[in-house]
Amino acid sequence: MPVSGRRTAWLSGLRAPVCGVMDQVAYRLANALVGNREPLPVLEMTLSGPQIRFQQDACIAVCGAPFSLRCDQRPLAINRPHLIRAGQVLDIGAVPMTDGRPQGHARASLAIAGGVQLTTSMESASTDIKSRMGGIQGRALVKADTLVLNCKINATTVDALDHFLDDFRIYLPAGLGLAARQHIRITRGAHWTLFDTRQQDLFLNSPYTITANSDRMGYRLDGPSLEPEPGLQILSEPTAFGTIQVPPDGLPIILMADRQTTGGYPKIANVASVDLPVLARCLPGERLELTLISLDQAHQIFRQREALFAHLLHALEPLTTRIAAAFSD
Repeated sequence: MPVSGRRTAWLSGLRAPVCGVMDQVAYRLANALVGNREPLPVLEMTLSGPQIRFQQDACIAVCGAPFSLRCDQRPLAINRPHLIRAGQVLDIGAVPMTDGRPQGHARASLAIAGGVQLTTSMESASTDIKSRMGGIQGRALVKADTLVLNCKINATTVDALDHFLDDFRIYLPAGLGLAARQHIRITRGAHWTLFDTRQQDLFLNSPYTITANSDRMGYRLDGPSLEPEPGLQILSEPTAFGTIQVPPDGLPIILMADRQTTGGYPKIANVASVDLPVLARCLPGERLELTLISLDQAHQIFRQREALFAHLLHALEPLTTRIAAAFSD
């Protein structure tokens, strides 16, 4: 479904949940590689993607998981921009599998230069299927849907742009967090001290597995059961992407992109924001190893990643300028 940004608000007593992309790194990178100076809606895909017939020339990029990417049967590389000509078919196949598990990770984002026309709600094009808001009439994409591009590439510049994209060299910093891993960094949550030392050690030193009962709202974990202080009662409080709650059964839940806006379960920890994209690429059955870091460390790691993004955007400035110049007025 097309997703972008975030949404949460109260409308005439109706609470609209948060929604948006799961993998912010792939989302930002795909937009950067097609010259979108501000991140625009993308199509976020899990494990496999669609076939798309383009009715006009377009500059696209698919970033994230190593999806099989072809244009009229010609292989294309992920994590770089490509020109798709009018009439050509972009086939985004499945992620390669080994022993029934995806190689690398599971999600990718498709961005298009200039973006596409979508329904917006509360200044967001994110698709919220439960509330039927945003995107394409608030629903998932289906076969034969048509997306209208916001911009048209000038016919006199398309050949030159195609050659430029083929020749343009792109170096992606390793520190952006594109690599798959099971090691997830966390910080103490608001209710960390409501769990005794033994419970804290159990939480940190035991691996957890993402269960099949997981989705874009939250990842339910299987592993040691945790017990907060007896008789604990907590008022509902705002939640965040990456909040780790402990429900009555003691098995932690990590709240994800489409989480509820409030929750009354104790919050033992929070996933560091730089590791949220890493977590978002994981699937049921994968094991997670949690490592506690300080809030200052989390801030420092975040600043380091943002500095890498800033450096990359500066290096991509010739690409951004060239793509912008290819659009007709």
